[in-house]
Amino acid sequence: MDKMNRGIMTALSAIGIAQVLKIITHKRVSGEWDIKQVATTGGMPSSHSAGVSALAAYIAANKGSRHTETALAAIFGVIVMYDAQGIRRHTGEIAQLVNDLEDNFATISGDFPSFEFVERDKELKELLGHQPIEVLGGALLGAALGYLSAKVEG
Repeated sequence: MDKMNRGIMTALSAIGIAQVLKIITHKRVSGEWDIKQVATTGGMPSSHSAGVSALAAYIAANKGSRHTETALAAIFGVIVMYDAQGIRRHTGEIAQLVNDLEDNFATISGDFPSFEFVERDKELKELLGHQPIEVLGGALLGAALGYLSAKVEG
């Protein structure tokens, strides 16, 4: 397998491992097993962070920290991780507020029959992004897997 394919497989493997670990961390937090966690966004560890960190660490271990490919992977990773814990997390918080507002309107409309309010069948998804610790957890997992993959290969 050439290095590019190994890098892609390393990153995809890190994403998959992170998604499976979400089942375990969900169990530790909630006390309940939930296999659906394997397909969720948000949660611990961040699979976005794991994937980009695995790729960057793999490239750095093979090419060195001063190589252009390492720089590209690192900057790409920083942008993805910033987005995961910043913009996407805030979007989830806004979704939670909208869902709460809709619940309040539904309650008020029950008290005032002349007030017509049609509640949506489906709430907005609230768990979109990550807390900084979840991003860090994914980054550490990915970096370790990327480095390990490069060393096993070499």
